[in-house]
Amino acid sequence: MSRLDRQVFARVAATDSALLDRVLPRLGRAANYGGLWWAVSGTLAATRNRRARRAALRGMLALGIASATANGLSKRIIRRTRPSTVAIPPVRQLRRAPWTTSFPSGHSASAAAFAVGATLEWPALAAPVGALAAGVATSRVVTGAHYPSDVLAGVGLGLTAGLVTLSWWPRTPAGPSDAEPCPAPALPTGDGLVLVANSSAGSAGAAILDHIAAELPQAKIVEPADGEDLTEAITEAARTCRVLGVAGGDGTINVAARVAAEHGVPLLVVPAGTLNHFARDLGVETPDDAVTALRTGSAVRIDLGVADSQVFVNTCSTGLYTDLVRYREKWEKRIGKWPAVLVGLVHVLRRAKPQELVVNGERRRVWMIFAGNGAYRPRGFAPTYRPSLHDGLLDIRVVYAESPFARTRVVLAVLTGTLRWCTPYQDRPAAPHLKISAPGGRLRLAVDGELTQVPPDVTLRKNRGALVVYR
Repeated sequence: MSRLDRQVFARVAATDSALLDRVLPRLGRAANYGGLWWAVSGTLAATRNRRARRAALRGMLALGIASATANGLSKRIIRRTRPSTVAIPPVRQLRRAPWTTSFPSGHSASAAAFAVGATLEWPALAAPVGALAAGVATSRVVTGAHYPSDVLAGVGLGLTAGLVTLSWWPRTPAGPSDAEPCPAPALPTGDGLVLVANSSAGSAGAAILDHIAAELPQAKIVEPADGEDLTEAITEAARTCRVLGVAGGDGTINVAARVAAEHGVPLLVVPAGTLNHFARDLGVETPDDAVTALRTGSAVRIDLGVADSQVFVNTCSTGLYTDLVRYREKWEKRIGKWPAVLVGLVHVLRRAKPQELVVNGERRRVWMIFAGNGAYRPRGFAPTYRPSLHDGLLDIRVVYAESPFARTRVVLAVLTGTLRWCTPYQDRPAAPHLKISAPGGRLRLAVDGELTQVPPDVTLRKNRGALVVYR
């Protein structure tokens, strides 16, 4: 224990202040067991703002790392005794003395980690969340629970934990992906728009459609009934409209993109699915963004990926991911989509078998082949974002199965952020095409998250500038 530690601790204890007596102790108690940060993350998640949700998730992930390191590792190694609370005014003292050792401060580590994690995703949170975190950290000295150096060490640990999340979850740059501007009709009242809504996709429900109808009163909104063929409804809409609109997730948008390209009409995307990857790359985060783009005629021309007769706006893959999609489709109606994904991931990693494929004329055993419509970033990580929607490139990533324990090594590499150095994993960011053949005669692809059967010989390629879409 240093002399400076004791001096600062004594000075704080002797300071008379309503902030120190009333506010900070209550703030510190609110952060017990991470309660304050669970409440903040829940509030952010409830806003339905994508950046807020990502901030909440990264913040809680960082908090988990910091808390486990501080309370499960550091305190067991450095067994520093807690300070005496004799000089602390009774009104500030904790109701129940901590039973753990003093160094570092777990509350401070968790607070700093959450603040850094959340701010990395949404810089606007730096001031409010940072102020809360500073208050929680300061409260640990005010209440006599820690020496100042305990708190500083905890803050340093939390900062590190927040930054560590970047090693396997890189940040997505703000703003839409680059694309070629293209003239398109501006429809202030929606006259000429036919919008097909897939009400079974995520959140494409009455509230969104009512909002669109109010903002674009002359638009025609079509809701296919249960059992009605969605492709037929979208094709019929494309025959009669000036602008084809679609409200749904990436699978629904995939169908609409193919039909819009075939009929030469611009596409309006209203995000109403679970993840909305394509709408996010367009910068269309909300239905209001889509309305604004249509009213102003703001549109771009983008590439489409092609796999046999299928197109893909985001990704196309075969192997482990197709097994996961098949398992998810089987169970999601019973237990929900995300539980089905998590359970399916465990099932696939345990029981899946590699495929025997011919890749560009070379016979290989593979766990997975991924193709992106455009080069994804960063390299050597799970694909996160696309800088461009019109680069003419396929992003090819392959996990080969010839190496010993290839599947396990790739999973560990993803978890530790070392995928770029994992031998079974290879990527080719600038491939113009990829030919895949299945000697067994069956080839399944997951196209924009939907499972489809294709001929045993298929070439993945790009269709340059095939689609005009509002953004």
